[in-house]
Amino acid sequence: MNVTVRYFASMRDRMGCADEVVSIGGDASTVAAVWAIVSEDKPMPPSTLIAVNMAYTDAAAALKDGDELAFFPPVTGG
Repeated sequence: MNVTVRYFASMRDRMGCADEVVSIGGDASTVAAVWAIVSEDKPMPPSTLIAVNMAYTDAAAALKDGDELAFFPPVTGG
């Protein structure tokens, strides 16, 4: 299945692109599994915000073909 992964703000700089289409097998059907693929098994930064199809969720969320997955860095105020 294919999932479109989008990176915002400093996540874009960290990952080196704004978005990519990731082909994943059946075992990689959660947000956490996709993160492991795109980050080459580096840990997800603490307090990373995650959205699937524009709805906030967590790393345990299941994915299906055609989903849009977005990663946002932690939001800070000032």
